[in-house]
Amino acid sequence: MFLILQYKNINRNIYKHGLLLFYMEPESVFIEVFGINPVMKVLDFLITFQLFDYPLTEIAKNSGVSYSTLQTFWDKLVKSRIVIKTRRVGKSNLYKLNTENPAVQQLIKLDWNLIKGSSEKEVLA
Repeated sequence: MFLILQYKNINRNIYKHGLLLFYMEPESVFIEVFGINPVMKVLDFLITFQLFDYPLTEIAKNSGVSYSTLQTFWDKLVKSRIVIKTRRVGKSNLYKLNTENPAVQQLIKLDWNLIKGSSEKEVLA
């Protein structure tokens, strides 16, 4: 899906006819149901890529959340054992979703059920 915005005072050599194109990523079913907020974006990313561990900078970048925003709630996720530190590479700590936590297991099940429910709707439509 493309969103076209009209700008009047933009360098015409870069943007033809004063139009600027943005590509908008399709939202996951998880985000569609629970809304777009930083915590949900991070959880959606971690659920999707639960087999891998990432430094905080990559989690922020891939979730579409600023690093400073991630820092405001990251300690709560660690303290509640939703995410766990897996290792240290250089100066960076790497984290992943704690799939042994029963609450996280329920989130993963919920995500799969939402996906199955949305795919059934698409088949019926």
